Amino acid sequence: MFTSVAATAAVLASPILAKGEQPAKAAIADPHATAVSLNVNGKVHELRLDPRTTLLDALREHLDLTGTRKGCDQGACGACTVLVDGRRVNSCLTLAVMHGGKKITTIEGIARNERLHPVQAAFIRNDGFQCGYCTSGQICSAVALLQEGHATSDDEIREWMSGNICRCGAYEGIVAAVREAAGREA
Repeated sequence: MFTSVAATAAVLASPILAKGEQPAKAAIADPHATAVSLNVNGKVHELRLDPRTTLLDALREHLDLTGTRKGCDQGACGACTVLVDGRRVNSCLTLAVMHGGKKITTIEGIARNERLHPVQAAFIRNDGFQCGYCTSGQICSAVALLQEGHATSDDEIREWMSGNICRCGAYEGIVAAVREAAGREA
């Protein structure tokens, strides 16, 4: 009985449309939305977001930059790693509104002028990925690691990449790729 009452109420509440007419999108604005200006990959985006929106969700759901992956959603796997002002950040653990005015770089912004970043090219040459799910976070982390000067040994690379998990086990290829991008011999 309750189901049929609810269904009837839903039908009665729906507007009657002429043949071929499309329903209008709801123009209900979120009264709690906050304006935020995000500089992502060199382009400024003006957004209105729920203040609880993570940087990861802003990138994926609002800017359609899906290279940044949602892995554990707890900051444990590193699949969501992006660069904020050159520093690696787990985008699932930080709110988008905290990053207005900062330079955010996702995997889509790593390459320049249609050329792969040296880390991206090294990942390909050294088979630093298998399924590829963690690769965008791995590459962003590796770019930051090199900028920070933490690639003096394989052990140091492993330590500084330890926040990025590869469930396929491509760690040897990842270390070799970072080593190559750093200009070090095996």
